[in-house]
Amino acid sequence: MQLEKQNRPANLPDSQTVNLVEHWTDRLFSFRITRPSSLRFRSGEFVMIGLFKDDKKPLLRAYSIASPSWDDELEFYSIKVQDGPLTSRLQYIQPGDEIILRPKPVGTLVHDALLPGKRIWFFSTGTGIAPFASLVRDPQTYEDYEQVILTHTCRDVNELAYGERLVAQVKDDALIGELARERLIYYPTTTRESSTKMGRITTLLEEGNLFKDLEITDFSAQNDRAMVCGSIGLNTDMKRIFATFQMYEGANSSPAQYVVEKAFVG
Repeated sequence: MQLEKQNRPANLPDSQTVNLVEHWTDRLFSFRITRPSSLRFRSGEFVMIGLFKDDKKPLLRAYSIASPSWDDELEFYSIKVQDGPLTSRLQYIQPGDEIILRPKPVGTLVHDALLPGKRIWFFSTGTGIAPFASLVRDPQTYEDYEQVILTHTCRDVNELAYGERLVAQVKDDALIGELARERLIYYPTTTRESSTKMGRITTLLEEGNLFKDLEITDFSAQNDRAMVCGSIGLNTDMKRIFATFQMYEGANSSPAQYVVEKAFVG
């Protein structure tokens, strides 16, 4: 289904062209668009993107940039919501279509918001893996930390495919592959369909199974840093868990032990 270009205003402000669309499941897809030459962002940040409505007014939502800061294109990973104001239409984009982009990147999931540490954890559920897709492809991540742990929790096994390919590509990358093979650990789990590892990441963390599986015995506020991206419930639960380790929430202006993303797509 091609989006009808005649419904779009001429000379779209801040518009970019879709280069690639991949449908991972009937609920998930990713796409890559052209990147404005003037756009600068830190890996882990998000921007506002969208389409024009029938009344020619822009409909925008916050989307984490899944590509790293050095990439020539911008990648995004999205859920499909059949009655969602934006994703009900966005899921049908094709190469050559145009996307509105407001090039003002912001966000808390950036290295600047964390104090130095030994190990960094990227806790994600669903499409919350998007900002970490950016960060695990950023050389700074491997320069700053001895271990990089990406957890990804989804309902079903097929929803893990994006993360699985991401990790495989990172470990085979000419620039960071050697360091990634040494330092990057991928920990996928499912909550509904049977898989090698099942359970909510919060439960696995609280019960200690996460540390046991990864043979980590020194998790602490001194050693560990974390970023969280998922539902509001995940953010709340993770904050409570971090508090038991005397870990505090950081920000760009006041770095600490962990950060959570508060912007959501829909």
